[in-house]
Amino acid sequence: MSKISRRNTLKGLAALPLAGAGCASTVNDPSAQPKGIAPWHLADEIVANTSIPSFADRAFNVQDFGAKGDDKTDCSDAFRDAIDACHKMGGGRVIVPAGTYLTGPIHLKSNVNLHLNKEATVAFYTAPERFLPAVFTRWEGVEFMGYSPLIYAYGEENIAITGKGVLDGRANPTTWWPWKGNKEWGVEGYPSQKEGRDKLFAEAEAGVPPEDRHYSEGYYFRPPFVQPYKCKNVLIEGVKIVNAPFWLLNPVLCENVTVQSVILESLGPNSDGCDPESCKNVVIENCYFDTGDDCIAIKSGRNNDGRRVNTPTENVVIRNCQMRAGHGGVVIGSEISGGVRYVFAENNTMSSPDLERGFRIKTNSVRGGLLEHLYMRNCTMGTVKNAIVINFHYEEGDAGKFDPTVRHVEVRNLTCEQAGRVFQVRGFDRAPIQDLRFINCEFKHADDPGVIENVDNLVIHQVEINGKPFIG
Repeated sequence: MSKISRRNTLKGLAALPLAGAGCASTVNDPSAQPKGIAPWHLADEIVANTSIPSFADRAFNVQDFGAKGDDKTDCSDAFRDAIDACHKMGGGRVIVPAGTYLTGPIHLKSNVNLHLNKEATVAFYTAPERFLPAVFTRWEGVEFMGYSPLIYAYGEENIAITGKGVLDGRANPTTWWPWKGNKEWGVEGYPSQKEGRDKLFAEAEAGVPPEDRHYSEGYYFRPPFVQPYKCKNVLIEGVKIVNAPFWLLNPVLCENVTVQSVILESLGPNSDGCDPESCKNVVIENCYFDTGDDCIAIKSGRNNDGRRVNTPTENVVIRNCQMRAGHGGVVIGSEISGGVRYVFAENNTMSSPDLERGFRIKTNSVRGGLLEHLYMRNCTMGTVKNAIVINFHYEEGDAGKFDPTVRHVEVRNLTCEQAGRVFQVRGFDRAPIQDLRFINCEFKHADDPGVIENVDNLVIHQVEINGKPFIG
């Protein structure tokens, strides 16, 4: 095992003094106690304070509004009419019985629970024109007028998607996904998002108002699957979500979001599992992720647009989840310009030869952001390519004027069976990571310990790599 890189590095390595050792120190003395206590009591408070919506005891069966579960009938009007009727009556459940129901976008309204019975599938058209007229949405952290998400709500309160059924976006290598346009996903003769993406990001940097950014027809932005926007009291429970055009669950500027016992399976480009953006009070628990991009990514807007909105994601609890394929298991960023604070991840299991990173923070001096109070404990990684990644050199790298602040981060009681690399931790020399702690972590088999550089107040306490104490 090669020794970890110390280039520039390990500023302020936290000394855990031996008794009577004076200035001598060690970072792996079993009798020493690391400084700093993670405020895990706040996780319980976040869960207690995250309101879960309740609904009136009324049922509105979509079949009564003309829906047929034959995978042929256009049920768009039936879903709209059932939701309208439920909302106007003061709320309740819109029931989807067994069968396959073909529809365009579904727009939820206050006090409505869209409930999918077992063996019910809601399948969405893939023709882009079905997702017009354009709505106010966010895409890769930038606001604009674009295609409607498959399930959308704007400014609503007390909404839910529940049940044991399936939501199927029907995206595949010849539908939606080729719009990604890169070498892996592009298809000859298909259009690409690249030109529109570059233009949108330039307009956002120039300060064009988001309502004047029109990017639906002709711009090839794949819509998110489920996006409640500026909503309060949101529940997504029990359903299985597959074959997403883009991100699967993407609550934006919401308060009180609960995602529990959801199965998320989509291996296409940008198939992030659950991405809360600029949200407050979020609980993600007992979920299963097998995705083509990050399993969970905490976000808060991109670059100038994220700083304009200036709303962090805060108070997030992630627990008892299983994560398989993905670019990352628990991820902070990269669209993180509005900041994030108080994220608690515990009792999660991550393992797959296709899982690229376990715990990851990704930003740079273009994205920036204040990222603080980020805690993980009692998690297990099986096979992972990179176990711990905190990287200030993501994508554009050090090319901007907005140095990120990352501080108060702790990983405790982590077990990893097999890692290609343990650490990729790189702050800036002028803006080091602050107060970073690894406590009681075991990496049983690792090809490379990796690199840690530019950290103030680093604690490495009772950490083993390949059966040997790791002292940096």
